[in-house]
Amino acid sequence: MKALIVSIVFLFVAFTCVIAQIPSVKVEDAKGGQFNTSSLINHKTPMIISFWATTCKPCIRELDAINEQMPDWLEEANFRVVAVSTDDSRSTAKARSLAEGHGWGDFIMLYDKNQEFMRAMNVNLTPQVFVVDADGKIVYSHTGYTPGSELELLKAIKKLQK
Repeated sequence: MKALIVSIVFLFVAFTCVIAQIPSVKVEDAKGGQFNTSSLINHKTPMIISFWATTCKPCIRELDAINEQMPDWLEEANFRVVAVSTDDSRSTAKARSLAEGHGWGDFIMLYDKNQEFMRAMNVNLTPQVFVVDADGKIVYSHTGYTPGSELELLKAIKKLQK
């Protein structure tokens, strides 16, 4: 019975993940201007969207791991990385500084000061990472980070290339 319930929950989550799309929410971009998240969808390139916070050590480790692997991954697949800081307006300067200090310059940096994008994407914990196809459909998601789990992101991206 327990296995049946777990299976049903897994299928529901998987189905929800496949049909979910990127919502339209206004956040702040790296230059401090307004950015509508729906403009992330370009119908050409899939993306990894990572929700992170300055107080979340696993978030920083995961983004560092993605950043380190990104040059090699880009030789295998075309994609973008969007790093969404969930820090509030008091911590945005710290988030900007941390991102710059870690060399995340190849990422699209967004700052969700009011956590509106976070709520719209049903993110409860960080790190939360999504792989999104070129049309804005979420095809993969995971919460938390353990070393090596970033390789699942590459697998999901490569599936979209076929």
